[in-house]
Amino acid sequence: MDRFQEMRVFTAVVDAGSFVGAADALDVSKAAVSRIVSELEARLGVRLLHRTTRRLSLTADGDVFVLRCRELLAGVEEAEAEITQRSGQAVGLLKVSAPFSFGVLRLGPLWGDFLAAHPKIEMEITLSDRFVDLVDEGFDLAVRIARLESSSLVSRRLSSTRLVLCASPRYLKAHGKPKHPSELADHSVLAYNLLAAGDTWQFDGPEGPMSVKVHPRMRTNSGDTCRAVAVSGRGIVLQPSFLVEDDLRAGTLVELMPQYKSPELGVYAVYPSRKHLLPKVRLLIDYLAAALAREGGTKGVSPSPAAR
Repeated sequence: MDRFQEMRVFTAVVDAGSFVGAADALDVSKAAVSRIVSELEARLGVRLLHRTTRRLSLTADGDVFVLRCRELLAGVEEAEAEITQRSGQAVGLLKVSAPFSFGVLRLGPLWGDFLAAHPKIEMEITLSDRFVDLVDEGFDLAVRIARLESSSLVSRRLSSTRLVLCASPRYLKAHGKPKHPSELADHSVLAYNLLAAGDTWQFDGPEGPMSVKVHPRMRTNSGDTCRAVAVSGRGIVLQPSFLVEDDLRAGTLVELMPQYKSPELGVYAVYPSRKHLLPKVRLLIDYLAAALAREGGTKGVSPSPAAR
């Protein structure tokens, strides 16, 4: 048995969490996957997986082995990519994670041109506001909207954004328009619950930086839901301008206290290592940076949990 094939099958089982899932991902039979893993364990003389009727989990030896497998497989892929790059071609699968709304509205229109320019690249794009673990979950790149702090990951700033405080005319007619952030404590607030600062909203105004504790009437992990409920007249939101800009132009939402700005957030490409950066990943990062620059930068986006 090809040892690299054994490693590919084993890591596929770990990633999928089942023999069936790995078989589907590799387009082979479940019996073949089970046989390869069993033969691998027999050859190594250790058990790599705990098997129950409900789930698979790594043993201590399996946990060490899968990390080494990932390193070796990445090295093989990198070597192949470097050779193919000499002919001007980038090849292989790119696994990308991005925030949901930003991925739909800002990144969605960009993928087609990238695929057209690099016909030997395949893409697997996962949209979620969840803070994914790039290494454990096998992502090559994540786009994150955050104020990044120190991290074991490497990042490149692509753009920047700010959040906009707004409410509908219907809500303001019924409850009045706040003139100072401190008044938000007395208003119905619709909160995005993955915001790094939680229920403490931050502003920079004429008096300098300030933090205000809000008391949300509704919390959700969806910026789109916050926007929809705000348009219906039920409260005040702090949301990215790309989600609310059409409403602001139409007058269905009104920006509040524009002299009090929320802190700027960066739009970043985040990846595990600069040392082993694959050519296909570098191409994607350069492409996104150029594309977002042509757009003049994003106007705003719900910050990812990476901001925490």
